[in-house]
Amino acid sequence: MPHDSKPPAHRDVDAFLAEVQARPPVSGTPGRLLFALDATASRQPTWDLACTLQGDMFEAAAATGGLTLELCFYRGFREFRHSGWVRDGRELARRMARVRCMGGQTQIERVLRYALDETRRQRISALVFVGDCIEEDCDRLCGLAGELGLLGTPLFVFHEGARSSQCFRDMARAAGGAYAPFCIDAAARLKELLSAVAVFASGGRPALEDFARRHGHAAGLLEDLR
Repeated sequence: MPHDSKPPAHRDVDAFLAEVQARPPVSGTPGRLLFALDATASRQPTWDLACTLQGDMFEAAAATGGLTLELCFYRGFREFRHSGWVRDGRELARRMARVRCMGGQTQIERVLRYALDETRRQRISALVFVGDCIEEDCDRLCGLAGELGLLGTPLFVFHEGARSSQCFRDMARAAGGAYAPFCIDAAARLKELLSAVAVFASGGRPALEDFARRHGHAAGLLEDLR
């Protein structure tokens, strides 16, 4: 058996891209992507990075039919907010820039239940969640993630830190999505991953492959997808 010389982080990225590519094609109206963020106090150092990468997601999806995106986040004492669906990435970035993280418990169940309600009204092409820990019942979260998968809404988890990684992986698997690390030291790679999900949401696998061919910063993506 050949030896895999890639470091673990790169193997995670390769596996994530392969799972994105394996999702069924998306067709019809412009994709809808729900971008959910943990805005508790521990996330403040990476909030600005998330704002920047959100703008990159819009740019990557624009050439493949467009993308409608909504931001939702939780923080503080049971505070949960969502922006409404928008087509203007700059406006959403401005809204994100006004948010400040606050101490509080995780509310991932509220994120999943909100996503379920929304996709029952009009299908969400993908749910992206960025967070660093889970303080809730994993079995309940995985059950809700499974419901999303049955409705055709995959969950793509970007996990910052080392805690609760198995539960995050299980949630992504239950929803038919994928898991990847959210590492501030690898911002360029994160941009590729988030852009890949956005392009998938707006145009499916063919759009994702075309994106990899046309963008220099995505060099090597086609090899990763095979």
